[in-house]
Amino acid sequence: MEQEKADIEALNEEESGVSTIFKKATKAVSLRFEDVVYKVRLTKAGFCGKIVKAEEKVILKGITGKVLPGEMLAMFGPSGSGKTTLLTALGGKLGGLLDGNISYNGKNFSNSMKRNMGFVTQDDVLYPHLTVTETLVFTALLRLENTFSKEEKIMHAESVITQLGLTKCKNSIIGGPFMRGVSGGERKRVSIGQEMLINPSLLFLDEPTSGLDSTTAQRIVSNLWELAKGGRTIVMTIHQPSSRLFYMFDKVLLLSEGSPLYFGEGSQVMDYFSSNGYAPAVPMNPADFLLDLANGVSSNSEVPGSVKQNLVSAYKSNLANKLKSEVQDIDDQPQDGLNDQKVARWATTWWQQFSVLLRRGVKERKHDSFSGLKIAQVLVVAFLSGLLWWQSDVSHLQDQMGLLFFYSGFWGFFPLFQAIFTFPQERSMLEKERSSGMYRLSSYFMSRIVSDLPMELVLPTVFVSITYWMAGLKGAPGNFLHTLFVLLYSVLVSGGLGLALGALVLNQKSATIMGSVVMLSFLLAGGYYVTHVPAFISWVKYISVSQYTYKLLLGSQFKPTDTYPCGGAGGVCLVGDYPAIQQVGLDGQVLGAVALGIMLVVYRLIAFFALMRIGVTKK
Repeated sequence: MEQEKADIEALNEEESGVSTIFKKATKAVSLRFEDVVYKVRLTKAGFCGKIVKAEEKVILKGITGKVLPGEMLAMFGPSGSGKTTLLTALGGKLGGLLDGNISYNGKNFSNSMKRNMGFVTQDDVLYPHLTVTETLVFTALLRLENTFSKEEKIMHAESVITQLGLTKCKNSIIGGPFMRGVSGGERKRVSIGQEMLINPSLLFLDEPTSGLDSTTAQRIVSNLWELAKGGRTIVMTIHQPSSRLFYMFDKVLLLSEGSPLYFGEGSQVMDYFSSNGYAPAVPMNPADFLLDLANGVSSNSEVPGSVKQNLVSAYKSNLANKLKSEVQDIDDQPQDGLNDQKVARWATTWWQQFSVLLRRGVKERKHDSFSGLKIAQVLVVAFLSGLLWWQSDVSHLQDQMGLLFFYSGFWGFFPLFQAIFTFPQERSMLEKERSSGMYRLSSYFMSRIVSDLPMELVLPTVFVSITYWMAGLKGAPGNFLHTLFVLLYSVLVSGGLGLALGALVLNQKSATIMGSVVMLSFLLAGGYYVTHVPAFISWVKYISVSQYTYKLLLGSQFKPTDTYPCGGAGGVCLVGDYPAIQQVGLDGQVLGAVALGIMLVVYRLIAFFALMRIGVTKK
């Protein structure tokens, strides 16, 4: 094993060979956990969703251990053994029915600890259109405190890029499922780099080598081993490492169905199981051997299913009491800078967060917002509408009303379905960044709204500019601007409705269905299709975006005293007396504008409050 570590050190010296500001941790953190138990409540629903049975399932069954500065702990176990649940609990991100004692330098989880801790999830949650450098620089600007200047924050990002061997791909985009970008190993190192920016004393990683080849996995774990030797405490789950990786772990925790089978030094794990009568029949990777035992597979001739019970009993009799006494004997030295009174909740100001998130949002979404497909869609519909309503004059009053209602319908659906996917698509990113305390929800929410404004307002402006003159509506500049303003106003309201539905549901399929039902209901109650609505359902029009938009659009083109040809032989009638217009009414324009204004605010407030549950640990 000593030879393996010597080889790793030589490999690291060859690969990095650079001086870095992250060689040593600024603070040391001792992690200890004692009798950690976690339960989930399972419910069975009967007829009409009524709960007929509720029971508790134990996920973690009294797990104890300690990890000191400079040590790297690896958690082993088959799928479903509780590795990720325990890691999440130790990282302070697990709520609910969690019992036991978890402490950091003898203190409970706190805001100061959160700011001094990194957590790398199994799935790499990154923006696909940003480059490696942009990803790390934006993270540095948000997570590093204002004691650093902007230039120093950028320098931190460059140092992380160098230390993690990302220099060759630093100007490449991250990429995604349908977009070529950096490799899987490079993407994982970017995720680790985001957490390394704050120079954490405690780093958690959930299966950092999953899906990677052995060479890439070797490089990533070598980076982590080097970080641990800088005085950091590193805890990770890992599925099936090579023997070369196994010997890099200072401590090993083996789990099976939530029960601990071993906790101790990695170099002693094979001797421990041998002393209990479990040794591999042939030379093999220790990690494979441990996984076999955790799955109840042994070369010994035992009754099937008894291996796990025997190992759990052996742990309780040989290790449990000794481990508890060791955990309680840890001397937790208080660390400067880990006092909650000295640490502000946020690293940066609201305005700094807003400006950085705005720039990041524009860079990431400009490809989607102004995609050729969306522009072509709007232009095709605009020219088609202009041709269908070509130079329609007031003698075809019903046709002009149809065009105005089409305005309200098309620009009700289009922004609704642009906005409804916003938060479901960003849920994982918001969970990750909010749980790490990167920014305020209000700064994220406002930056998202402002960054989407160009797309929301430019396309409807182009649409109206084309169809308005082709259709021969009133040519006075005042009428045109009035129509344009009403439509843009309606677009913002419909977009707010989409944000609210998406934030409430957070599921793209469900949100789409709900959005379709709601907008179709508003359209049917908009006053064009049905003029004589039964009293018991007429209330729908008072909450319909389409109804108020249609009323305001009619007001932008017609006045009650305007006339239109009727009855033949040069006869004229008042527009205000036209039955379809009379039903909607040209009065109450101010009231309609106020109603839309209330919806504009209320829908966005609903979206904001719905997002408050994202990234927050449930109690």
